[in-house]
Amino acid sequence: MITLDTSGLFSLLNRRDSDHQRAKEALLDAGSPYLVPSGILAEIGYLLEQRMPGTLDPFLGDLESGAFALDCGEEDLPRIRALVSRYDDLPLGFADAAVIACAERSGGLVLTFDLRDFGVVAREGTIQLAPADP
Repeated sequence: MITLDTSGLFSLLNRRDSDHQRAKEALLDAGSPYLVPSGILAEIGYLLEQRMPGTLDPFLGDLESGAFALDCGEEDLPRIRALVSRYDDLPLGFADAAVIACAERSGGLVLTFDLRDFGVVAREGTIQLAPADP
């Protein structure tokens, strides 16, 4: 089980991305389900529309078919608020906090290439980052 951050999901969906293969291997190593927090949908939707036209519909189809598990995480709101407050100096933001809260609840593994924010939280031991540094 792995929780996907926007950066990890975008690399996974973009075969031309320099981190695509690492993202794919991390996903396969972790095994399913592949959790997509609802808090990142606007971010990934925007990136796909802007940088990879024509890919939003296939991604939504993957969500609809269950290739990725959409995690709505309403119960995570108190933890999201705590994370946003705790890391207001980063700033962590809603989307990243939603990924962290989902991951903490789901085994702790996060597919991300955003080491600036997630690296700080990972050092505190509540999440683990994938892929590992090359």
